[in-house]
Order: sequence, then C-alpha cells, then structure tokens
Amino acid sequence: QVQLVESGGGLVQAGGSLRLSCTAFGSILSIDNMGWYRQAPGKQRELVADISSGGSTKYADSVKGRFTISRDNARNTVYLEMNSLKPDDTAAYYCNVVFYSRRIYWGQGTQVTVSS
Repeated sequence: QVQLVESGGGLVQAGGSLRLSCTAFGSILSIDNMGWYRQAPGKQRELVADISSGGSTKYADSVKGRFTISRDNARNTVYLEMNSLKPDDTAAYYCNVVFYSRRIYWGQGTQVTVSS
C-alpha cells in the first residue's frame, strides 16, 4: 500500500510563488522517478517536471527558468517550487512516483490558481 499526499496549492496573483509538496506513505522501497503533471479544464494532462533518483531533472518548456523540482529521499518527498507564476499555470497539479518495479502512483491533485 502506497499513498501520495500533496499539499501547497492555492490562489496566488501573477508573479507570485507557491511550493508544492508530495510525500509517499506506506511500504516504500525503491523510488525511481518522481514528477509533477498538471491538467487544466478541457486539456490533456501534461508533464511539468520530473527528477530521477540520481537528481537529473526535466522541465516543460513553458516552466523552464521559473519552476524547480527537488526531492528529499529521506522523507520520500518531492517538491515543486513555482516562481513567477502566470495565469496559464492555473491547473490541477498531480504528483507522480515511479518505483524501480515500474509501479506507478498518483497523488490526489492540488489546485493552483493564478489570477491576473
């Protein structure tokens, strides 16, 4: 049993910042990749950022230079620091964790709303 719990979403003005957190609870063995996806109403879910077990990162072009993904392996937690937020960043953000066994888990989603 593994559960991912997200927090940190909210309402912020354009140009502001938020920090999302996602922690895995349960029988945690070996986590490979951890990442963040987002989905706006009427749109497909898209990759925002991910980070490998070795610390390699990947970002969507739309967030490069503004968002930073990091992980704390001791706490089984992945973070997304979101700076210079834009209205187009408004979406539900979902944590994603992939184990070396290739099992995949998703967080419940946390809403980020950026006002102009």
